Amino acid sequence: MLVPPKLHVAVDVGCRRHSVAIGLSSGELLEAFDIDHRPEGFQDFFSRIEKHRRRFAGAVPTVAMEGYNGHARPLDTLICERGWRLLNVNNLKLARFKQMFPAAAKSDPIDARRMLDLMQLGEHMPQARRALQEVHAPTRENAMLKRLMRRRRALVDEKSRLLARMQGDLRAVCPGLLDITGDAENRWFLNLLTHGDDLEKLARLREKTLLAIPAIGAKYAARIRQWQRRAQFSHEVAYAGPMIIEDARRIRALGEAIKALECQCEALAEASDIARLIDTLPGFALVCSCELAGEIGTLDRFAGEASLAVYLGMANLDNSSGTRQGARAPGQVNKRAKAAMMTGVDRHRKQVSESQRYYEKKRAEGKTHNQAIRALGRHLCRVLYRMLKRGEAYCIREPEQPSTNAEQRLAA
Repeated sequence: MLVPPKLHVAVDVGCRRHSVAIGLSSGELLEAFDIDHRPEGFQDFFSRIEKHRRRFAGAVPTVAMEGYNGHARPLDTLICERGWRLLNVNNLKLARFKQMFPAAAKSDPIDARRMLDLMQLGEHMPQARRALQEVHAPTRENAMLKRLMRRRRALVDEKSRLLARMQGDLRAVCPGLLDITGDAENRWFLNLLTHGDDLEKLARLREKTLLAIPAIGAKYAARIRQWQRRAQFSHEVAYAGPMIIEDARRIRALGEAIKALECQCEALAEASDIARLIDTLPGFALVCSCELAGEIGTLDRFAGEASLAVYLGMANLDNSSGTRQGARAPGQVNKRAKAAMMTGVDRHRKQVSESQRYYEKKRAEGKTHNQAIRALGRHLCRVLYRMLKRGEAYCIREPEQPSTNAEQRLAA
């Protein structure tokens, strides 16, 4: 009995246009065309595929597409909603494939046809199959956590840059003003800087006015009054002062936006099984749990705990040759998830004595701080995978205490 050929669809993703190639698992090219990244283009994409589906007795197509830089959205979501099989093409492995089997030229339509060749090869070779990772749709809560936490990370990075710039400008324009606070991000200090539009007027504010500024009480007002007696400003204050005030206002607004996002994530974390279980790990808390839950999405993506460890950046790959033994970092690491994992593991070992002893053991072997954290994180990936697989929360098993002779006699 002849097995009907499978319908393969390859999409070379661009920011405005996508190149599409439709073929069969036997290697025959049926159609190649371009679509715009617009609703009309998506409609044309699905109508062409449906035409070939009817021709081949309603075969469910397999779609392979690049997900780099997020330009695949929302086409990838629309494909998953139809119940079609979606494969994410590993860009690094696709590049190696095109080096081994080069085309006569380089263009988006040619790259789409190259992806069809890789899909055909993946039917017979496990090595080629690993370059095509099947996409499993995450839960709604984890998809929202991913978007919110990436937004939060962008705001945190922006706030850090602005804070560093504002502190540098303050040291140049108003030496000594930063000395009245241990943290320039303090709410009362930002309220002081943004009280008016002229930085020099801060040196002339009366105590009654200072106490009226939100978050400034008698303690901080006394510090400000001491600074006012020796306040000095450079000649740059006329044009740099407004810049400092503008940065302070933006930093305060970013802080409020970050807190609002964290409140949204806290509500979503209660509905996310992954976030709720990760939160039981000591040291991982809300931010790390939500960030990892959003980036992991669903455990169905991973063949085992080893692939999860590679994705989280907690495992290196063997890179040995002859008598030389070495390792290298994999290219399939999710950098956001790795940063959250490194932070969570570092806090975890400070709260769990057994983890702290393992960390100190690795340090004694000559490992750097980051290497020791990754070694501990590799063990935690095994624990994490089992927790998520079984739906079990983390718990610390206390060592069994040896029974005394008297207790043994009573037991006897």
